[in-house]
Amino acid sequence: MILGGTKGVGREILKSCLKKGYNVSFSGRSQEEGNAIMQALESEHKLYFHKLDMTNVQDIEDYYKQTIKRFGRIDTLVLYAGITPVSSLIETDEEVYDSVFNLNLKAAYFLIKHVLKSMMEFKVGSIIFFGSPHMDYGDFDRAPYALTKGALLTLSNHIAHHYAKYGIRSNYLVMGWTNTEGELRLRNEQGMGQDELNDMASDAIPMGRILNTTDYVPAVMYFISDESAMTTGSVLRITGGHYI
Repeated sequence: MILGGTKGVGREILKSCLKKGYNVSFSGRSQEEGNAIMQALESEHKLYFHKLDMTNVQDIEDYYKQTIKRFGRIDTLVLYAGITPVSSLIETDEEVYDSVFNLNLKAAYFLIKHVLKSMMEFKVGSIIFFGSPHMDYGDFDRAPYALTKGALLTLSNHIAHHYAKYGIRSNYLVMGWTNTEGELRLRNEQGMGQDELNDMASDAIPMGRILNTTDYVPAVMYFISDESAMTTGSVLRITGGHYI
């Protein structure tokens, strides 16, 4: 089960899971986009798409219920979807604050609330958080975003500590500076092209390049697999050595 899955890293995870033969439920704002992905991958029988309003707690519960109805159980939850508003602490208005907390934290919290029930019943499960180097204190102009990513790390550790007795593990993957659709759109709005973005990222990232959407897939597939059966409460940094 993926919170997200229509874009960027989430879509690459979805494709990799299909190659492994897994059933996958994924979500997004556009039914047309979800249908197009299922048709393009020729895997309608192994996929379930849920048009999701992440600000609606009832819709989040419905996403869980429909996934259970379709596939019977949830072995893995990947929490990918989120937003990264540009806002410093002194510039943040209430609308920006509420939107980033609702989408990045509240949606994940209430989806986990339900998914844990299925995992506890079957005594197995893997929850994978997509975090950020902003989790510690964040850039000057990413204050509300940094708070949500720090809270998600606390939530991951909480699950790892209290739900291990049910065979449930929880891990936090630190996602670096990546050329996702959202990042490219943000930089375009700032008047920056992809080449300029690549140059700026190359200067900041010790490994010398911006990350791409496939760099994270091997780690996610490890966390999904039984090979990580005793791995919980971990923080795995895939950032090219970049720290905020």
